[in-house]
Amino acid sequence: MPIPPPEVRRAAKRGLEARDKAPPSRKGMTRVGLARANQLINGDNLSISTIRRMFSYLSRAKPNYDRAKAQGRKPEDSPATQAYLGWGGSAGLAWARRILNNL
Repeated sequence: MPIPPPEVRRAAKRGLEARDKAPPSRKGMTRVGLARANQLINGDNLSISTIRRMFSYLSRAKPNYDRAKAQGRKPEDSPATQAYLGWGGSAGLAWARRILNNL
């Protein structure tokens, strides 16, 4: 089972840190997203099923992340950015893609 690389772990940590700084009305992430961020930060082994879910979520969420970034929104001001980072961000998307392409 694959272990998330350091850049994926760092993105998840940035997502949780931004969520912690956000006011209650701007906190992003579902319970599943919070659990995933903690798995990534802890360097847990992830199943292929989980990596597929990561790829699916990050692929769908990337346009929202890109839009928030282009608008200059800070992660703590953007629930979408917090969630995207919590799932590993762009590094997580690239990592999940590599793993799935090698299956």
